[in-house]
Amino acid sequence: MYRFDSSNPQKSVQINSTNMKLTKRLRWWKILSIKFEILKESKKTKARLGKLYTCHGIIDTPVFMPVGTQATVKAMTPRELDDLGIQIILSNSYHLYLRPGYNLVAQVGGLHKFMGWKGAILTDSGGFQIFSLGKLNKISDEGVFFNSHIDGSKHFINPEKAMEIQMALGSDIAMAFDECASYPSGKYQVEIAAQRTIQWAKRCKEAHHSSNQSLFGIVQGGAFKDLRIENANKLVELDFPGYAIGGLSVGEPKSLMYEILDCTVPCLPNNKPRYLMGVGAPQSILEGIIRGVDMFDCVLPTRNARNGSLLTLSGNLSITNAKYKDDFTPLDNKCQCYTCQNFTRAYLRHLYMSHEILASILGTIHNLYFMSSLVKNIRLALLEDRLLEFKEEFLSNFL
Repeated sequence: MYRFDSSNPQKSVQINSTNMKLTKRLRWWKILSIKFEILKESKKTKARLGKLYTCHGIIDTPVFMPVGTQATVKAMTPRELDDLGIQIILSNSYHLYLRPGYNLVAQVGGLHKFMGWKGAILTDSGGFQIFSLGKLNKISDEGVFFNSHIDGSKHFINPEKAMEIQMALGSDIAMAFDECASYPSGKYQVEIAAQRTIQWAKRCKEAHHSSNQSLFGIVQGGAFKDLRIENANKLVELDFPGYAIGGLSVGEPKSLMYEILDCTVPCLPNNKPRYLMGVGAPQSILEGIIRGVDMFDCVLPTRNARNGSLLTLSGNLSITNAKYKDDFTPLDNKCQCYTCQNFTRAYLRHLYMSHEILASILGTIHNLYFMSSLVKNIRLALLEDRLLEFKEEFLSNFL
């Protein structure tokens, strides 16, 4: 594992490794803001084991990114995230634009310094938030007029503004501004959104000029395979450093999502990272990885933790159920996280029923440890050519 000295990025600091070759590879960063290296490809699936090099460290892929929407992963400190082995988090430029304001974040030197996080950061462009807050917006080819969900104030964001915001935030990876059609939508409506996404992607690339930040394009096209393939091919022509697949996990059946991945992922370059946006269910992560996806994010683990839904190897456990009132066993006796090693189900239930802040903290620690361990074990299975066996064993227990 590596970390960069933020006061002297030219100098890389080696941790728990003697592989000096990796240190030398980090010298490229001042010229190229990101590099993706495939270490191994699965023999029986399309899965890949890789490393993503950024200005704030190396990310092992496949990877799950916790969501820190407003410059914080809720209930977590940066130190706790680091202790959990988290290498990259996601923040949202839409929310940070509204509060506290991207210019304020830029004044302190960018998002990393503002939130005290030394790892990598990916910022979403805000396209999905504009979609999800559809009653407050008006979309045109030029951009989006919208009212703030906070105070009703009027705003306008277009591709150029989205790039201005993300460059000011200083994330390692920025996302192109896109339009996400709702599900279900008619093909004509989805086609308009997909075409607009390509035009906006071109404008984003023209407006983006940060040497320390990479810009990923986003594939749209809804649930229509032909539109997805067309959109992906047009996006690849623009030659982005990485590609995301957006507009999924918005209400469509899981089987349909997997069909869309089957037709979309093969259109994307093999030598660049692939990111499935907003997907975080363990089963879906496994299915995505087997289809060749490298990066995932979702609020599911952290949001569920705050609501008492905790991930175990046997599936989701609702800790507020009465049957756990006098259960003095660990939450998951196979888990090595701080929560499971120190507290019982009875105590955790008491915290949740009492609405104690510690409930959210301990639940989030556990759920993020679960997700971090899951992708770590998937990477190990990939390395040892037993990914399908791992999937079968995991899903047979995770009910």
